[in-house]
Formats: sequence, structure tokens, C-alpha cells
Amino acid sequence: MIEENGTVVAVNGDEAWVQTIRQSTCGTCNARKGCGQGALARLSDGRANQVKVANTAGARVGDPVVLGIGERQLLTASLLVYALPLLALLVGALAGASLGEAGDGPAILGGLLGLASGFLVVRIVAGGASRTARLSPVMLRVDLHHVDAEPTTVRDSDAFRFP
Repeated sequence: MIEENGTVVAVNGDEAWVQTIRQSTCGTCNARKGCGQGALARLSDGRANQVKVANTAGARVGDPVVLGIGERQLLTASLLVYALPLLALLVGALAGASLGEAGDGPAILGGLLGLASGFLVVRIVAGGASRTARLSPVMLRVDLHHVDAEPTTVRDSDAFRFP
């Protein structure tokens, strides 16, 4: 099980909104300049993300909690979101290219139609309430020993000055 710490920011009935701070190891990776995850981390700048989960631990606003998602769930969701549209794009491009010798236009159009249909299938499959619940993180426990620190920004003027 993959775990992430967060803080409950809102409670609505039996659901809770949990805020997590994106942790990135991009600064130590050699491929950080060409990686999509690195680009997303730079865009979000370590900002908070919020996720709605079932409040199975009885958490209240301000409580630090631990969220979890199973490895199999994460793999299934990743394949659904990334591999299915890519596969549909390739099939559409190959189908368009097989239509004749009209240049690259049919292959491009077929690829775009395949990609759009792949995203539509993802939306339909992930749109079902029972399917979405199986692929969503769960609240494991209220973590009274862990308190998330708010990220701070240090400017040069705030730096320590030595005599």
C-alpha cells in the first residue's frame, strides 16, 4: 500500500476533502529536464492538492490523516488513463494510414479520432461510481503523531546575516 500524509480541510457528511503537499524527488534525478513528472512538479511548484475520500476514520477539519492506495489500484488507474488513449491513438493512426495513398492526412485524422475515442472510453469506464471508488485512495487513519508543516518561502533579505 502506498501511503501519503495529508490534512483534512473540509468534511461533508461521510466524505472529507484532504489536502496533500506534492513531494518531488526531481532535484536528484538525472532525467529531470526531459521528464513529464518534472515538468508537472515545476508547474505546481510544490503546491497542495486536494482529494475527496470517504471519511472512514471519523476525521475532523484540521486533523492530520494518512491516505492509502493499493499498488494494483495505482497500476490499473495508470494503465487506464495513459495506455488506453495511447493504444487508441495508434490503432486510429494505423487504420487511417491503411485507407490509401492520400498522404499523411488520413493517418493524422485517424490518430486524432482514436485518441478522442480513447479519452471517451476512459471517461465512461472511470465515470461509474463503483469503478471510481475502487480506484480512489482511502483514508487509513487519523495520524495524531504527524503534523504537516506549511511550506515557507525564504527570500534573500530574510537570510541569516553574519557579522
